[in-house]
Amino acid sequence: MVKKQFQAESKRLLEMMINSIYSQREIFLRELISNSSDAIDKIYYKALTDDTLTFNKEDYFIRITADKENRTLIVSDTGIGMTQEELENNLGVIAKSGSLAFKKENEAKDGHNIIGQFGVGFYSAFMVADSITVISRALGSDTAFKWESEGADGYTIEPTDKASIGTEIILKIKENTEEDNYDEYLEEYRLRSIIKKYSDFIRYPIKMDVTRSVPKEGAENEYEEITEEQTVNSMVPIWRKNKSELKDEDYENFYQEKRYGFDKPLKHIHISADGAVVYNAILFIPENTPFDYYTKEYEKGLELYSNGVLIMNKCADLLPDYFSFVKGMVDSEDLSLNISRELLQHDRQLSLIAKNIKNKIKSALLSLLKDEREKYEKFFGAFGRGLKFGVYNDYGMNKDTLQDLLLFHSSKEKKLVSLDEYVSRMPEDQKYIYYASGESIERIEKLPQTELVADKGYEILYFTDDIDEFAIKVLLSYKDKEFKSVSSGDLGIDTEEQDKAAENADTENKDLFEEMKGLLGGKVKSVKASKRLKSHPVCLSSEGELTIEMEKTLRAMQNAGDVQAEKVLEINVNHDVFKSLKDAQSKDKEKLALYTNLLYNQALLIEGLPVGDPVEFTNDICKIMV
Repeated sequence: MVKKQFQAESKRLLEMMINSIYSQREIFLRELISNSSDAIDKIYYKALTDDTLTFNKEDYFIRITADKENRTLIVSDTGIGMTQEELENNLGVIAKSGSLAFKKENEAKDGHNIIGQFGVGFYSAFMVADSITVISRALGSDTAFKWESEGADGYTIEPTDKASIGTEIILKIKENTEEDNYDEYLEEYRLRSIIKKYSDFIRYPIKMDVTRSVPKEGAENEYEEITEEQTVNSMVPIWRKNKSELKDEDYENFYQEKRYGFDKPLKHIHISADGAVVYNAILFIPENTPFDYYTKEYEKGLELYSNGVLIMNKCADLLPDYFSFVKGMVDSEDLSLNISRELLQHDRQLSLIAKNIKNKIKSALLSLLKDEREKYEKFFGAFGRGLKFGVYNDYGMNKDTLQDLLLFHSSKEKKLVSLDEYVSRMPEDQKYIYYASGESIERIEKLPQTELVADKGYEILYFTDDIDEFAIKVLLSYKDKEFKSVSSGDLGIDTEEQDKAAENADTENKDLFEEMKGLLGGKVKSVKASKRLKSHPVCLSSEGELTIEMEKTLRAMQNAGDVQAEKVLEINVNHDVFKSLKDAQSKDKEKLALYTNLLYNQALLIEGLPVGDPVEFTNDICKIMV
């Protein structure tokens, strides 16, 4: 028998493909099963258009047979089969796909999508096999043919016997090496796990012999192993079922089966899109934060299927970073696959799916916020920080998408509120959305800077996350209402009378304030009379874009440098402490320096900032006690 040679281009492609195209050897089984599924699809399609053919679904299946003794793995199907010419064309010329030709012939008609568009998947079997034998008998033919190859050196084709229509692929599995274990591709549990992972939703039964233990008849507490043929794939994926057929438990079971998480999903989103792009998706909003969610090691992405066959475990392009907590899968027949069927070419279909998914996730979260508040607050506790970072990231490009999903603790409600809820109950005379920043709600409630805003009856949002102020600086405003820190220079709530009184106080005490500023040696930009303090003697405020809380966050980072907000020391001129300052100015300059340093360090401690010299601070306290 004459051995035929692969074309030169095909030979090089085969060598390259075996060594580098596929990142995981186990993919070979997915490819062979997909080819078998395609072969059954073809005969089904022909039955739809040929009245002389009937398609009885029970007669069509794929079978996997492992023979450890002879080191063979057989993948057989009852599909359309191949003639000698088709074996020559489809297997003799790498990357010439029978499925692709079939698709082109019938693309104007309504039929099944065929996955095997490149014709290289079959050759992935050479990653695990020394030789491959294909025995096939085509529909309408009485003669079968056998194709054999040991790889790049060529192949043979000869007539053979086969009782039924279909194809049988026999792999001679390689011997183990020190680095590689090929025995695993003959193990029942390993084959089942690969099928479950990649081909669970192939629409035809995948059968194989399965061994299980059963109680031994007539013997108590004794078991025996029996082997029986079982269908090992699910066939009908949950996402192709009508939503009306499914219950919450079905989605929860799917979540657990796919190991998306050990928690229970707060909400599921079932999408069946049939428009510019056709796809199905089931998405889940988890209850708990994955242990590595806020680390660099966390990998986002949805499982991606093409016509029920797993293409990617995590397709990152389907989710924006700020929705990276979402788990689930997408199945589409409209995707452009690359040659290894592992990655995607970045095409319009993928972008459309991603955009649609983003909108669906936002709608689902808004629905959860509106109708199931307790669940939403639980979700926000787990993933809210990521949403805030999404507002801040990419120069605020996503702020319009995310602003309605944000929650902050409220001074009035004593619970989490949305920006929409805050704005909806603002008094008519309130110009700004006020906020205060600190390490905890308890500390913020004690801040002197909140006094004036609270006394006006205005609600204050409490920012306790280090990302909060950065996000708000990007957001700038919500529904035409600007954000304003209670520590900012101008709160926008002073009357002309109050402004005049503060201005007069600054003028009258200009020498004192300048002297105090000098004593602090550049630690503050200025010292001035406060318009916001009522019962407290002192506080710090800031000027410019960088607030004190932002300074604390930035200085905690590596390589932050000497980042400093422009601090202003505000003095309550109506407090008894101010009288002591005035007396010290006129009678005792040393005492003025002592009081100034004490007040400045007191203001630092109120803000949660470290004092520059703790020993000096404690000595100063001792001095006023003597």
